[in-house]
Amino acid sequence: MINIYEVNETNQMIEQENLDVRTITLGISLMDCIDSDLDALNEKIYRKITSMAEHLVSTGEQIEREYGIPIVNKRISVTPAALVGGAACKTEEDFVTIARTFDKAAKEVGVNFIGGYSALVSKAMTKSDEALIRSIPQALACTERVCSSVNVGSTRTGINMDAVRLCGEIVKQTAEATKEDDSIGCAKLVIFCNAPDDNPFMAGAFLGVTEGDAVINVGVSGPGVVKHAIEQVRGKGFEELCETIKKTAFKVTRVGQLVAGEASRRMGVPFGIVDLSLAPTPSVGDSVAEILEEIGLERTGAPGTTAALAMLNDQVKKGGVMASSYVGGLSGAFIPVSEDQGMIDAVNAGALTLEKLEAMTCVCSVGLDMIAIPGKTKASTISGIIADEMALGMVNQKTTAVRLIPVIGKDVGDTAQFGGLLGYAPIMPVNEFDCSVFVNRKGRIPAPIHSFKN
Repeated sequence: MINIYEVNETNQMIEQENLDVRTITLGISLMDCIDSDLDALNEKIYRKITSMAEHLVSTGEQIEREYGIPIVNKRISVTPAALVGGAACKTEEDFVTIARTFDKAAKEVGVNFIGGYSALVSKAMTKSDEALIRSIPQALACTERVCSSVNVGSTRTGINMDAVRLCGEIVKQTAEATKEDDSIGCAKLVIFCNAPDDNPFMAGAFLGVTEGDAVINVGVSGPGVVKHAIEQVRGKGFEELCETIKKTAFKVTRVGQLVAGEASRRMGVPFGIVDLSLAPTPSVGDSVAEILEEIGLERTGAPGTTAALAMLNDQVKKGGVMASSYVGGLSGAFIPVSEDQGMIDAVNAGALTLEKLEAMTCVCSVGLDMIAIPGKTKASTISGIIADEMALGMVNQKTTAVRLIPVIGKDVGDTAQFGGLLGYAPIMPVNEFDCSVFVNRKGRIPAPIHSFKN
């Protein structure tokens, strides 16, 4: 049983070390909204979201006041729109009306993001799936709070290269559609392999089809807390270092468990999972890169970085699973560039490259995240990068993702400004050798041999 004494133990973490509950995400199933009439569908969606999430923000704020725990974001995830809209949406424009409905409902209930403008196409695309994917640039350009994702691969099915090729084009089109704001639309678009059904973190959150009618998922973060803890074991061996990270992750997860339980009870919605992810922010002292450097690297990207990140990720997960019976989502360490001041500094110092980031994604929790690249980068090159990252997820039986931002009108040496939690990012160079012949092959990369476990 969790009690207030455990929370009191974390007061210093909250006040001095940037500990927060990054998000309470309310998952809402829209399967019962499906209708062949588009107007009726949108009306049902709006009513369902606004009625179920009516008290989400106020409940989060009440918990903040009572326990003194910052809850940075209150968000919503919904059933993938490609499934919900399949019967009513005949065109890309039809799907955009759903995005507008999502946005309107999110504004009405006061959440900052709603995720689920999504399609799951790891094996093949239906006409509905393809129409939604092609509508993404327009949908993200005309909304403020809608987040989109596409799952294009899995360990069980392989990689849908037709979808990968299309997603490269969609990323470029989204960048063009939002070029007046440094192509920020791409910051709300994630391409996945092995996407989890219970991810509370944007921009990749959606409510998977294995979930119930509604669920509360909580995402907890604390890079600053972990960094402060391991400062106390400088010069010690790996055993002491690992124990310190594990114990710290346990305490942080307990805070998330408390908040999740309270939110679930007060809203009358089942508790799903706690996601313990070291998700950085642009704030000083809230950086995963600084943890790696505290472990012993001059700069993130130096030799040893991948090993240090693998150890960090593993100990965070081990601590988390001891603190809650339901740890899920993407638990581990995120390595977004734009949201992490230490990562930005490493890029600017020449220590961290796109290729090194790709190697690091083999052992972290997500993938190539919030990386700004030259606006002139070809769609086929973006597709090639997506394919590489999807292969890492497929073969290693883990979730991987790509959130690339080709910033139109900017090149290496420039900086893209996104604001808020999204921060800013230096434009990173991309290997410009052509991969279009590979990307343009049609069909699917087969699942790896170790996928056959029946």
